Amino acid sequence: MADQQKKAEIFELDNGSMHVKISNYGCTITSLLIPDKDGKLADVVLGFDSVDPYLQGAGSYYGCIVGRVANRIKDGKFTLNGVEYSLPVNKPPNSLHGGNKGFDKKIWDVVEYRKTDNPSITFKYHSHDGEEGYPGDLTVTATYTLTSNTTMRLDMEAVAENKATPVNLAQHTYWNLAGHNSGSVLDHHIQLWANHYTPVDENTVPTGEIVSVKGTPFDFTSEKRIGQDIDKVGLGYDHNYVLDCGDEKTGLKHVAKVREPLSKRVLDLWTNAPGVQFYTGNYVNGVVGKGGAVYEKHAGLCLETQGFPNAINQPNFPSIVVEPSHKYQHSMLFEFSVAE
Repeated sequence: MADQQKKAEIFELDNGSMHVKISNYGCTITSLLIPDKDGKLADVVLGFDSVDPYLQGAGSYYGCIVGRVANRIKDGKFTLNGVEYSLPVNKPPNSLHGGNKGFDKKIWDVVEYRKTDNPSITFKYHSHDGEEGYPGDLTVTATYTLTSNTTMRLDMEAVAENKATPVNLAQHTYWNLAGHNSGSVLDHHIQLWANHYTPVDENTVPTGEIVSVKGTPFDFTSEKRIGQDIDKVGLGYDHNYVLDCGDEKTGLKHVAKVREPLSKRVLDLWTNAPGVQFYTGNYVNGVVGKGGAVYEKHAGLCLETQGFPNAINQPNFPSIVVEPSHKYQHSMLFEFSVAE
């Protein structure tokens, strides 16, 4: 019932050079303006002008935090401590991104909102035992901070209150560094600090194998145009990469470097998560977004740092189980710059 008293709103973080809008509905980044090589600002996030389209389910997980468990759980089932749990099969035959009403479809509380030189906002959500089929109460916080002129940090934490539970939060923004309304991202270049990926079955669930990217269309260990080999991977990229070779700073690993050749905007992403889902907007189809822009296939790319998909059912994948009174902690650093 609490959701009915709470209102979905949009909040702004602005440090003079980056302008970010974030909603308490799903902790959703609705807009992010950064300069190009000429200092010209553009909004590099796909989304909508107001909260209403998000509330009505427009788009597919645009800009939000997904949970309790991001990505796919095979057949919507898992067993933990001898108990079998059944989840909503909202993307048949699997459960996706937390079920029918995951964290992306909840109004979070705003517990801190700082308009300082390093502006930040902290959202909090309490997920109850049995919600969408998951065990135990879980308290979740997410803090977005503009840590420098062109850097944003996201810190996600979750505490399991009384039962062991799988937890895997992911930030699902669709990026287009040329501007949200500029068409396909296939001419963006990307490097991924991943020597391995997890191949998937016909329903996009990992088979359990961890395979070298070498000599495959999945190899982005050197910078490569996204569209170069995309026709060799079906609809496009929608795969989990194993972050196993990135340099580190402040405890975070280098995930990806994305470069857009015309604007020369660059995004470097860092995380402490073991994997990243690289998704090229394969199912985007005629979505009317901000300013009437129409988003088509490949209009944006997602870099969702995460635990591996279906890890709860794959003993050889890093565990995503959080024990009672233990804390899940997941950070992402988005560093924007302009290429020389």
